[in-house]
Amino acid sequence: MVTAKPDIADRADLGALLRRFYEAALADRLIGPYFTEIAGLDLEDHLPRITDFWERALLRTAEYGGNAFAPHAALHDTRPMTAEHFGRWVQLWRASVDGLYAGPNADHAKAQGERIALSMLRRLSGADASTDGSGGPGFVPLAAVRLRTEA
Repeated sequence: MVTAKPDIADRADLGALLRRFYEAALADRLIGPYFTEIAGLDLEDHLPRITDFWERALLRTAEYGGNAFAPHAALHDTRPMTAEHFGRWVQLWRASVDGLYAGPNADHAKAQGERIALSMLRRLSGADASTDGSGGPGFVPLAAVRLRTEA
């Protein structure tokens, strides 16, 4: 018997999702070094802040007064991030969401993740940043975003 997955409903659901995502991202050979080597991310310290961010973005039930762009700009200054990196982030984000949840909030989380990735890429690399697949292997998710935004 197949049990339907629940939708993202509260902070606890977001916590589970974010832990699953970061465990995958930290282990990923393409984007993992940004978290482990460059940022030296302490996951337990980071999770409450990033949960606030996503709770505000998806559920509108938390306050988030941080600047999500600044740490990414600092990482980019140290080692430039490309469309391939953001495409991989989107792949892992979507897989994490799909692995745990289904429903309108889950769909919104995936769409919001794609929008954030595309926005970060454009802010870091310029408005004409390539999203056509020329950024390297693993780029399909952002290419799909590009197609959706042009349609």
